Amino acid sequence: MKKTASVFVFMLVFSVSNVMASKALTLDMALEIVKSQNLEIKSAELELESSKEDIQTAQGNHWGKVDFIQDFARTNDAGNSFGFKLTSREADFGDFGAQEFMNNFMAGTPDYTTPPHNLNYPDDQSFFQSKLKYEVPLFTGFQITGYVEIMKAMSKMKSLQKHQVIDEKIYQVKKTFYDMGLLRNSTRLLHTILNNIQTLEITTKEMINEGYAKKVDLLEVQAKKGNVQRLILQMESNQKLLYHYLSFLLNQKVDNIDTPSISVSMIKCKDEDIIKNNLDIKRAMMGLKVRKNMVVVSKSSFYPMAGAFAEIATADDTFLGDADDHKAYTIGARISWNLFNGGIDRANLEKARLQHLKTKTQVQLAKKGIALKVDQIKTEIKTYDAEIESLEKELILADEIYSNYEGRYREQLVSMSDVIIKQSQQIEKILQLQMVQNKRNERVFALEKIANGEYK
Repeated sequence: MKKTASVFVFMLVFSVSNVMASKALTLDMALEIVKSQNLEIKSAELELESSKEDIQTAQGNHWGKVDFIQDFARTNDAGNSFGFKLTSREADFGDFGAQEFMNNFMAGTPDYTTPPHNLNYPDDQSFFQSKLKYEVPLFTGFQITGYVEIMKAMSKMKSLQKHQVIDEKIYQVKKTFYDMGLLRNSTRLLHTILNNIQTLEITTKEMINEGYAKKVDLLEVQAKKGNVQRLILQMESNQKLLYHYLSFLLNQKVDNIDTPSISVSMIKCKDEDIIKNNLDIKRAMMGLKVRKNMVVVSKSSFYPMAGAFAEIATADDTFLGDADDHKAYTIGARISWNLFNGGIDRANLEKARLQHLKTKTQVQLAKKGIALKVDQIKTEIKTYDAEIESLEKELILADEIYSNYEGRYREQLVSMSDVIIKQSQQIEKILQLQMVQNKRNERVFALEKIANGEYK
């Protein structure tokens, strides 16, 4: 299933790349690309996969461990030499000096006090031991279970972190597209103004020739023309910067996009649903689960620990020599219980409980903080909506006033300075409107991100 999904994503990205080379990239296409190609999202995915391995590591402690141990030694140390022979099942009475004692005994001079030479001064002895050992915990005071639950919660937090990265990149891609749309719209309006100025420039030249205007009028028109051209150049440069940023987000070259409408639709959702789906709250809840299991781990210090082991081994003075004859086994169990350690375990348990209570308080605080942020954003959006509505009307009025003053200038009823002032007000309204629309869109995207993108 995963392989099929991977092939599908590859084919989608490949086809989208071909489309990008031939026509404008749409927002929906860009969102699909950023999910699969963005490097930060890929990094978050690797972090998630790594955390899953931590779960396997913690669960593996339930099953114990099997070790193969191969020892090789050569010694003339009396204790080791005799011990190696005994382990290899090759010790004999000669090792105790029996031959020396019997020789003295037969000679009628039994010696009970002289240390036997063979036992205290053995020849060099080689020792090979092959051992297979299995150790398994039987009861750890729920410590292993606690660590497994902690690793699962940490993995879930990594998953939520990955989704946060995805939501952040979606937010940035959307904002880039809508910023581009606003820039294009403002540039289009400025080009209209530039055309009007060029028409006014031609008219002014004609009026100068006929003696109805002064050269200073033409200079004012040309100065305003240069100002508008400079603004258009700035906006075009900003568009290039947005293309560079979008290429960075999508991890591939982008030089043509199809922008959506300049206004983002307000999401429809209840505040409680936003808080429920907020990733920061979900991560805080996972953090609370981690703290709860840390209490469980701390309590394990008050329980006895029990474990079992089994091993089989064979030893000889050569590698695997007479392995079957020299084999041996050992099985056993151990229980240990720390009864007193200066109150350290109790202090650690109390600290874990306090951290759990602290985290619980932080979760409540986070919920209230998110609720406050949602209220603030919604209020800001309403304010921007009213401001946009007002500015749109003011822009319409500014256009009409400019047209009126341009006509009155032709009739020599107002000066060129008056016309330029009205045109400046017209440009100012365009830039103000773009700025407010930009802020309003950013706030809507921010609300979507807080809601985990669940509501569109």
